[in-house]
Amino acid sequence: MQNFFDFTGKVVLVTGASSGIGRATAEFFGECGASVAVSYLKNKEGADAAVAAISGGQAVGAASGAETSSVSGGRKAVAVQADVTKNAEITRMIREVEENLGAIDILVNNAGSLVERLKTAELTEERWDEVFALNVKSAFFAAQAVSPKMLEKGAGVIINVTSIAGRNGGAPGSIHYSAAKGAMTTMNKGLAKEFANQGIRVNGVSPGVIDTPFHETFSTPAAMKNFADNVIPMGRVGTSREVAQTIAFLASDAASYLCGETIEVNGGMLMD
Repeated sequence: MQNFFDFTGKVVLVTGASSGIGRATAEFFGECGASVAVSYLKNKEGADAAVAAISGGQAVGAASGAETSSVSGGRKAVAVQADVTKNAEITRMIREVEENLGAIDILVNNAGSLVERLKTAELTEERWDEVFALNVKSAFFAAQAVSPKMLEKGAGVIINVTSIAGRNGGAPGSIHYSAAKGAMTTMNKGLAKEFANQGIRVNGVSPGVIDTPFHETFSTPAAMKNFADNVIPMGRVGTSREVAQTIAFLASDAASYLCGETIEVNGGMLMD
């Protein structure tokens, strides 16, 4: 029987991969044999730890501009610092990944944040633009940057990490974030339609309430307990690894006929 979670020989780039869902995704792909690029903005310690976990050893200084890299049994990992709200930084990031690991087979657009909770009257143009750049612009231009080589090969996978907030409007004070994630879901469909007959599969994952640093920052312990006790039918919040496994499924040949879909990973909190 085919092992659909064998990614040996594949190169995976995960943005926002120094903690939470991104880190769990990077490490899971590493467990499955892939060479993994761990993209991060500020959390170098977390990125280096992810590289070490993937390679099974200590992260060391890398050549070609990448911050850290390591190799274990043919499996490679590299950490690359980049501000993915800037197209020039995305271009540099892709180049460094290609120089260290090779052409990217799987792109996971995970970078994103609420930044801060703000009511409508408090939300400035600058904050609105920042959140859209971080969540939507970054994903589009990363997809644009990796697509030429995927098209040359006639194969590739792009997975966009959205949020339940893009479906239900989010919690109070998150309209900028929920609007951005809603835009990501729509963008996901547009990219999928454009590339579907050229060998590139584009799909999305929409996490619900997941136990990550995101909720440590933006949700109170009382709110998290209420979600588990009264809102989520499964009676608990999710884990980063559960989302990572769904992302890996979408990247695998087991999902070969899925196109433009966004899978909800929320314990039944929101059902179609």
